[in-house]
Amino acid sequence: MWKKAILLAGIVVCAFLASGADVRTTVSALPEDKELYSALNLSEKIGYQAFQRAMEGYRTIPGRKKEVLTIIDYSKPSDRKRLFVLDLKKRALVYASYVAHGRNSGNRYATSFSNVNGSYKSSLGFYKTENTYQGKNGYSLVLDGLEKGVNDKAKERAIVIHGADYADPALIKSTGRLGRSLGCPALPREVNRKIIDYIKGGSLLFIYADSGEQVQPNKRPVR
Repeated sequence: MWKKAILLAGIVVCAFLASGADVRTTVSALPEDKELYSALNLSEKIGYQAFQRAMEGYRTIPGRKKEVLTIIDYSKPSDRKRLFVLDLKKRALVYASYVAHGRNSGNRYATSFSNVNGSYKSSLGFYKTENTYQGKNGYSLVLDGLEKGVNDKAKERAIVIHGADYADPALIKSTGRLGRSLGCPALPREVNRKIIDYIKGGSLLFIYADSGEQVQPNKRPVR
């Protein structure tokens, strides 16, 4: 039954890719999505809507080189783990980590997002991971924003994954939240390299929030 559903979804995706339409408006959650969500015990970690939308993108966005999907759920506050690395080939949750958001996106919660250079806000949507480099923030991972008008200025804005002292969860005890970045999804230094090395080189990253700014993400074009 599920194999037939996957085949049918693939036919729909191919047809809509050929027509130039946004396939995420046409692909519904498949039965195995709920099964995987349950099998990985994600209910206390990732909201199901975030997971479902991430899986839709994983199935429909072309060109990924790894069966790895990273989800950042900015619906959760920064004093909780909200970055999750899923290895879909192994059917495993590989990493769960704290992650900082942009300083102008909010304090404990990220509630405002932007694609504008100098906004110091986080950007939502789908990204592909690219190469790593040593920059002013140490070991960093280049992100290619795939959604026009939403996150496609990521490279221009130098939105990358990197480690930061202000992302150390030890800060939560004194401030009630993590520190904030200039828009990058910054990680605790102790896990930064491990996570980057696992997801680099063509995997998908999805950044989600349930704020009003992402009520209709399926209407945004993926290039």
